[in-house]
Amino acid sequence: MTTRKILALLVLCLLTAASAVAQGNRLANEANEAYRKGFYFNAIELYKKAYTVEKKAATKAELIFMVAESYRMIGDAPQAQVWYEKAIKAQFTDPVVYFWAGEMQKQQGKYADAIANYNKYKEKKSNDPRADAGIAACQNAQKWKDSPTRYAVDPEVLLNTPQWDFSPAFSDKKNETVVFTSSRPAATGDGADDITGDSFTDLFTSTRDRLGKWSEPVKLPLEINTDGNEGAPIFNSKRTVMYFTRCPNIKKEVKGCDIWMSKKVGNNFSAPVMLKLKPDAGKEDSLNIGHPALTPDDDHLVFASNVNFPGAKGGRDLYKVALNKDGMPTGAPTNLGADINTAKDDLFPFVRFDGNLYYSTNGLPGMGGMDMFVAEKKADGMWTAPENMKSPLNSPGDDFAIVFDGENDRGFFTSNRAGGKGQDDIWRFNMPNLEFALQGNVYDKVTGMPIQGAKVSVVGTNGSNFSALTDENGGFSFIESGKDRYIKEETSYSILAEKEGYLVVKDQITTVGVKESTTFVKEYFLEPILNTVIKLPQILYDVDQFFLRPEAKDSLEVLYTTLTDNPNITIELRSHTDARPTRKYKGGNKELSQLRAQSVVNYMVEKGIAADRMTPVGMGPDEPVIAMDVIKKMATTEEKEAAHQKNRRTDFKVLRTDYAPKEN
Repeated sequence: MTTRKILALLVLCLLTAASAVAQGNRLANEANEAYRKGFYFNAIELYKKAYTVEKKAATKAELIFMVAESYRMIGDAPQAQVWYEKAIKAQFTDPVVYFWAGEMQKQQGKYADAIANYNKYKEKKSNDPRADAGIAACQNAQKWKDSPTRYAVDPEVLLNTPQWDFSPAFSDKKNETVVFTSSRPAATGDGADDITGDSFTDLFTSTRDRLGKWSEPVKLPLEINTDGNEGAPIFNSKRTVMYFTRCPNIKKEVKGCDIWMSKKVGNNFSAPVMLKLKPDAGKEDSLNIGHPALTPDDDHLVFASNVNFPGAKGGRDLYKVALNKDGMPTGAPTNLGADINTAKDDLFPFVRFDGNLYYSTNGLPGMGGMDMFVAEKKADGMWTAPENMKSPLNSPGDDFAIVFDGENDRGFFTSNRAGGKGQDDIWRFNMPNLEFALQGNVYDKVTGMPIQGAKVSVVGTNGSNFSALTDENGGFSFIESGKDRYIKEETSYSILAEKEGYLVVKDQITTVGVKESTTFVKEYFLEPILNTVIKLPQILYDVDQFFLRPEAKDSLEVLYTTLTDNPNITIELRSHTDARPTRKYKGGNKELSQLRAQSVVNYMVEKGIAADRMTPVGMGPDEPVIAMDVIKKMATTEEKEAAHQKNRRTDFKVLRTDYAPKEN
């Protein structure tokens, strides 16, 4: 059971003519009549009884199919699927049975099985685009399920019962009291509804205390609740007027639903007045209008209807109508247009404080049954094409009637998904705050040992500035600052790790565009300054040449960064050659290495580093990485050449740490 109960009562059930089956069978005729009126629960029992007395196999298959159709109309996807499968085994001739079997599997989240049935239908009805649409919807739904949005959802246990509980609305300015729809045993109407076989619905109210606990729900007075169905309330911005849907209970008759208005004074409600929205109440009384919503300034009412107002797109559409100062409609309703309305059912509108429209539909690609969508408000007062709200707000079942708690990104919606108490249940949702943290360790790059007392400083683009000293394990962390967080959303941070006697290390992190809570984990290796030769990435030269190759300039970015991050150091820039003699330079490898060192200094000066911070020294072959006698023993020319290349290198030593730039 799902929203089809609501779709049938408050949700404006558009009566579907039953298939002309078993006209000679009295029980089948009664079943057809019940189905035509929308009394699906009664139709199910009558079709089953008609099946037991029917002799013809083909007619039996049709009766089985109609049982499935009736279950589908009251939203019982599991039972509908069972009976569609029975119809297939009974050789029901219309291939649409495969399509509907797939639809019911999709509503249960059985996406792979649903695709299989859509493909079977596609084989028999290749010209029907619904099969491809169903397959695409299943594929999208699986993606959304696997990669959900950040919303958190949970059932509102204290408001829910094993019966139907749905469509809450805030009824006080603090948004601590709600009015919602329920068919719980305390509801007014006696007996069972012919459409679903379930109890009638009433409006109930409950208030939560400072700890968030809801009071025992209390039924609104008899001025509001009748022995029919009441539901889907909404209150104006002052919380002084309530609009709701009422569907009368008249035995064996089908009467449509209407929107009613009641004024609230204290805890009391005035006798409600029906809004005259139908074009001709005498002829259109079996049609439906319901699901009221108000624009932020209370000057327009948005509602759902299957009345054939101008511009109707099919099924149930959303409309809006202007309200006068007394809150009553004035002028003709306007269809919300093809960007919003579909050929199927578009229901349960809600207009947020910013004018954006939220509603549910089964006419757009979704995860199963009714899905919730959002459309942004345009300058002309209408709305953009809607966007699916995806998982976890949407599910394979029916999801509808979303309402927000003021300007906060939290509120309630209704769903029949697994995890609730009964049929449709009220669920709460919120957007959890993103939580970020920065932690890590600082080590000596030479020894690999942790450095205690290193200072890690962080500066954010939001103006924040904080630091910490590493512990005995070299560890640091920025997780919480009192009740606040150090690392914020949509902010970039510059990080500096430093310790006396070491070169500083700079780094950056950013939370800009990050949509998941993240702990940034860093390791910083500080280079000791004194009496240490600091290696640079390999800087390659051609044999007997001192000009920097293009790839060597990329390697020198490390040196450039070191000098800019440590503006108070001066260095001895040392260039080395391999041990093979050179004939090109009179001074031999010493001269060659001096020229190579000078080429690096020249390049650094071009990039803006002061020349007096760098002393070029040609080391020649005096400090090889791999000794010549080792190279001679290598087996291949390639190995020897690689060893010589390692010896042709550039490194540096720190000479001073108190450099002060000269004035121009």
